[in-house]
Amino acid sequence: MSHNLTTTFSFITYEVKNRIATVTLNRPEKRNALNGAMVAELQQAFKQAGDDDAVKVILLTGAGDAFCAGADLEYLQQLQQNTFDENLADSKALMQLMQQIYHHDKIVIALVQGHAIAGGCGLVTLCDLSYAVPEALLGYTEVKIGFIPALVSVFLVRKTGEGRARELLLTGKLVSADKAQAYGLINEVVPKAEITDYVNKIAAGLCEEAAANSLKVTKQLIGMVLDKPLDEALEQAARLNAQTREHAECRRGIQAFLNKEKLAW
Repeated sequence: MSHNLTTTFSFITYEVKNRIATVTLNRPEKRNALNGAMVAELQQAFKQAGDDDAVKVILLTGAGDAFCAGADLEYLQQLQQNTFDENLADSKALMQLMQQIYHHDKIVIALVQGHAIAGGCGLVTLCDLSYAVPEALLGYTEVKIGFIPALVSVFLVRKTGEGRARELLLTGKLVSADKAQAYGLINEVVPKAEITDYVNKIAAGLCEEAAANSLKVTKQLIGMVLDKPLDEALEQAARLNAQTREHAECRRGIQAFLNKEKLAW
């Protein structure tokens, strides 16, 4: 059962339409720069999408010319005044958002319509699928201001491998969308005039052609194989396999396949 819903926060917007929840970073005048309040709103939006049975796919994008330029300058200035415990609490809030996106039950797609830098590129790294316009530059520039790409490093090594992660994180260089695709950071480069329709068709395809439980468990499997020894991962995979066979969606899907019926999920 689908519904339409629009929620306006202070720094983001949230819209549900045709089982796709679109989360838009909405500070175009600040190039969608991140601050503590935006991180909290993103946590709320991703929780809302997770709790909504009508949502099957989440689309993350930005308003204006930039996807996200990283941390807000005023926010960085405030961090200079924080105590260690305050900075740790702030870092853990960002960590919780990253965990929330990476482990989310729903598929998360990044539509990168402009530059994604530092923390903005970190958000792209977390998504299951990412698509960028040719004009977009991506990279992790933290070392150039004496900072470190601490949290994102955990996910980037998983996504691109150690060698690419070392290159990107240590040099702090920005790379073209084409190079980001070659590195495995994004999936495809799509012309600006076409990217919104292209990504929405991919999202619609996931909604219509794949079972929600299958998508959720497959995400769990992909994350699991990186965390466990081979034999333990195989044992867990076997258990998930057996559990899924008993799920109503699996029974429905197999019956439709045997009957040569086309399913609309």
